[in-house]
Amino acid sequence: MISNSTTRRWFFKDCAMGLGSMALASLLNEAGAAPSDAMAPKKPHFPGKAKSIIYLFMAGAPSHLELFDNKPVLAQNDGKLPSPELLKGYRAAFINPNSTFLGPKFKFAKHGKCGAELSELLPHLSTVVDDIAIVKSMVTDAFNHAPAQIFMNTGSQLFGRPSMGSWVTYGLGSESKNLPGFVVFSSGNKGPSGGQSNWGSGFLPSVHNGVLFRSAGDPVLFLSNPPGIDAKTQRDSLDAIKQLNEQRLGVTGDPEIATRINSFEMAYRMQSSAPELMDLSKESKKTLDMYGAEPGKPSFANNCLLARRLVERGTRFVQLFHEAWDHHGGLVNGLKTECKKTDQASAALIKDLKQRGLLDDTLVVWGGEFGRTPMVQGGNDGRDHHPNCFTMWMAGGGVKAGTTIGQSDEFGFNATEDKVHVHDLQATILHLLGFDHTKLTFKFQGRDFRLTDVHGEVVKKLLA
Repeated sequence: MISNSTTRRWFFKDCAMGLGSMALASLLNEAGAAPSDAMAPKKPHFPGKAKSIIYLFMAGAPSHLELFDNKPVLAQNDGKLPSPELLKGYRAAFINPNSTFLGPKFKFAKHGKCGAELSELLPHLSTVVDDIAIVKSMVTDAFNHAPAQIFMNTGSQLFGRPSMGSWVTYGLGSESKNLPGFVVFSSGNKGPSGGQSNWGSGFLPSVHNGVLFRSAGDPVLFLSNPPGIDAKTQRDSLDAIKQLNEQRLGVTGDPEIATRINSFEMAYRMQSSAPELMDLSKESKKTLDMYGAEPGKPSFANNCLLARRLVERGTRFVQLFHEAWDHHGGLVNGLKTECKKTDQASAALIKDLKQRGLLDDTLVVWGGEFGRTPMVQGGNDGRDHHPNCFTMWMAGGGVKAGTTIGQSDEFGFNATEDKVHVHDLQATILHLLGFDHTKLTFKFQGRDFRLTDVHGEVVKKLLA
């Protein structure tokens, strides 16, 4: 019982280190981790085949019709108008849907034992086609870049939801103590249209936020000590700040203070671990040549090699954004340019992971946010956004290699067989990590949220 001399303010502030600490304990019980071990490795719902993910996100949306989905009938109908039946209920982003068909601009050939068809623009990927699974029947709900990218990465077109990488580290933690559990790289002409929402933690504790790395120099700005600050001075300063933050944490129970403590300590450890990670000169010439990587020169190839180095060191989720595929015009030259930048390194990543024994438990995902229209835009050299059908591929981590899932109609307009919605893809990725996607949830504003919202089915044909 509280005496009359005990103030209400004292009780709420100081009793049992403050009610904030009680609230924090409750929050941490829900999350299954204390602030100091929020990123510690955790067990999934069942043994998963994959332990880490490298997601090669081709932002801007590459054309499936020039790269993966060979359509001879579309070529035969080049310059002709589509039928009203095909366009019924269809909404395009920029063009009049009743625009003429544009035939594929590049040749296709079959490769590997599986006989998968690939464009002449992908000579390197054709050498590992027996190690990948191609999904030709992807569909999405969005047809503009920012909402479609955010939808692919968070399960919602609205800002503020946790990204896939954040859900993965929330569920699995990280096996690296000296590097972030969720790392992001960006290459291409610019960053993704959806911005940092693509790798944000939303309403999850911000310790699960993706950390944007640069592919040359210090991976994050201000990682190196400024002039006049030696290691001892920095350590003493961090210890003092940590004590103050821990005191405040005990009073308020704010989990973001715990995140701040973790961030400071991670940055301190990264001062020794990150330079070693970024030093690609220690890789063999054979490896550098295989990727097409050049130490000190930022590129998609460098990012792919760094992604392999990160998963070797226990990072759970690495996402590479390459924003350069939005070919409303200049389709032919644009695809040639971007495939030259990305094809070799993407295939090298598969080969490198495989030869090091890492592919079995590393899931590699490649794809954009939607496809491109069979109808023309930009004179005779462009395609508009298209949500009804597009292609992605996956490799490793329990995926059935050398298989092709799904089909589209003869124009590549609609997915017609084994349709795979974005939520289905997300459910499948979580399944490969060992999660029932309906049970990996976080309570926010009175509701249990999940990556797949209230949708999603595991694509069993993709499982090995």
